[in-house]
Parts: sequence; structure tokens; C-alpha cells
Amino acid sequence: MAFKNNGRLRIAMLGHKRIPSREGGVEIVVGELSTRMVHLGHEVTCYNRKGHHVSGEEFDTEALSEYKGVRIKSVFTVKKGGLAAVSSSVFAAIKAAFGRYDVVHFHAEGPCAMLWLPKLFGKKCVATIHGLDHRRAKWGKFASWYILTGEKCAAKFADEIIVLSESVRQYFKDTYNRETVFVPNGISPAEKIRADEIKNKFNLEKNSYILFLGRLVPEKGLRYLIEAYKKLDTDKKLVIAGGSSDTADFENEIRSLAAEDERIIFTGFVQGRLLDELYSNAYLYVLPSELEGMPLSLLEAMSFGNCCLTSDIPECADVIGEYGFAFKNGSAEDLCVKLRFLCENPQKVERCKAVSSQYICNKYNWDDVVNKTLELYGLKEECNESSACK
Repeated sequence: MAFKNNGRLRIAMLGHKRIPSREGGVEIVVGELSTRMVHLGHEVTCYNRKGHHVSGEEFDTEALSEYKGVRIKSVFTVKKGGLAAVSSSVFAAIKAAFGRYDVVHFHAEGPCAMLWLPKLFGKKCVATIHGLDHRRAKWGKFASWYILTGEKCAAKFADEIIVLSESVRQYFKDTYNRETVFVPNGISPAEKIRADEIKNKFNLEKNSYILFLGRLVPEKGLRYLIEAYKKLDTDKKLVIAGGSSDTADFENEIRSLAAEDERIIFTGFVQGRLLDELYSNAYLYVLPSELEGMPLSLLEAMSFGNCCLTSDIPECADVIGEYGFAFKNGSAEDLCVKLRFLCENPQKVERCKAVSSQYICNKYNWDDVVNKTLELYGLKEECNESSACK
């Protein structure tokens, strides 16, 4: 496909909630890709969803028309349950189909249900599968069907499909006989900061707590985590940081499970300095997920030099390599054993902390991700001026 404007592309991205935002990993990826591509001279438009922040309207920010050079367009959204994601992606795809774009980049499976439309209008269409979303427990029958329809449309119509793990790459090969390209997420170097705000707000000191950070949804394994932690004889607190997604039912359930243990702290959704302080001062980061695409929170935790304990699903095990610890997926008993071992062996934790940041930043680099993505768009370009993880 030949591109005009001296190889400078006109790109549309859709499927995320909104940028700038930390509502989920998809939003972080779209923000990183779009701003870095603009830095290289491309024109990028991101179609934001209207409505409130997924963790509550208190986290709403002003609607923008531009962010770091990225054009922002808000699309009509039915603000009711799972219809928000469906309606926003439908209207974004319609606008992208009629817009003057060289490439339309769909993010996540559900939005890909409309990928055929801009394809019909001659656009090059690329899909990033951030995870096998139809398997997530939070979705009802209609939402699961729609997401699976998106997966099938991506397999059939996308010019290129990006996956974030080898297991998902194999899934598409086995299920659809469709070749995909493995392009992992990136990470930037992080600077540790003192425990000031978390001391004042939650009475947390450096190395005084075990941290979970992510959306409060069933597939994150929080039931196992709370069950395992309650069996520990430790003075280290368990901090569960993050907001609910679409419904508060699951958050209410896990708060009820934790109610009898005063050592368990729920922070709600966090961002900015509070987020950085939590990462910077944790004794241990734990991610007990049953299902992931490529967990950005895990990359972030390691970039801050954390020792990480995760479930042994490939999407987590491939990230930590030999620089973290894993427990048997779904086993609260094994999770308890590993937590107890790490609480009783601080030298093991410190040894892991000493090497995790350099390891993760050398392995996953946003500039590499941008270069590979542009190649899939049909353009080879070196991304060497934006900030890199060195």
C-alpha cells in the first residue's frame, strides 16, 4: 500500500475508553503509541468514549480536543452497562471509515466487530488483541457474543493482527489458522520516590506492605489473594489498589471477604504521585491473575524495581522470567506458601529487586514497539528520539 505525504501516515485509533487515562492497559498502550507516532511526524486521531471514568465520576477530567499533538474526537456513547463499549466502537468505526486515514488501528477484541467497515472503504486495518476478552467473567451473554464476533472479524478481515503473548498467537493459529505478529507492550524507566502521601493517607511505610494494583475484576484472582493472605502471620499489610470495572458487585464481594482482617487496605483507583509512591515502596508486588493479555501493571511494578509474585500463566511467567516468583494458577494454598516464603526471606526479595528494573527495561521498550507497529502499517521508520528504556 502506497502512502502519501512523504510517508507520513494519517492514523486513527479506536477501542480504548479515552486518552489520557489509566483506566486500563489498553488506554496506556494507545496513549504511548499515539503520542510517540505524532512525535515522529505522523497525524494521529484517537476516538475517545464519552461518559464517566470507569471508576467513578470523581475521576473525570476535562474533555480534550488535543493531547500532546494527538487529535481527540469524542464519539456518541450509550452510557449503560456493556453498551458503552459497543456503541462507542460502532460510531468510532463509522467515523474512521469516512475519515481521511491511511491506517485504522483497532484495539481490543470487541471493537473489531466493526473492522470490516473501514476495510470496505479501502483503509488498511490493523488489530491489537490485548487479551482473549470473551473469556472474562464480568461479561454477560450478549457482551461475550459481541466480543467473540470481534475476534472472528479480526481474524477474517484485518490486514495485520498484533498479539501480546505467544499463547494468544498460538490460539489464533489453532482456532482460525491465522498468522499474527507478537509485539509486546513497552515500559519506560521509573524513578522511586519517598512514601509521603501514602504515609499520610494510609499509614504505609517503605517495605511495610504487599501490593496488588489493577482493576477489581474476577479474573485478577483477588479471591485467592485474600484467602491466602488471611492465613499469613505477618505484620506486612496487603494493599489492594484499583477501582471496579462497569459494576461494583465484585468489589463489594471482595471487600466483604477482607472485612475481618484489619491489615487489608483498599485504596480505590489511584494515579499520579500516589500510584508512584505505592510502586516505589512496596515490599512485594503480587498479581494472581487467571487471565491476562500482557499485564502493564506487572511491567510497571518491575520498572520500579519490585520483586514480583504472579500466577504461572504464560502471560505473566513470560514477563518475569527468572527475575520474579510464581505460584500455581488458581491455588490459594500455593499462593500462601509463596507469600510466606517471601515474607520470611527478605534477602531473596532484595536480590530480586536489585535486578528487576534493568531486566524489564532492557527487554520491553516502547520505541521498539512503535517501530514494529509502523512496520506493520507498511512503513519502516526508526523511532530513536523519543524517551527509551535504557
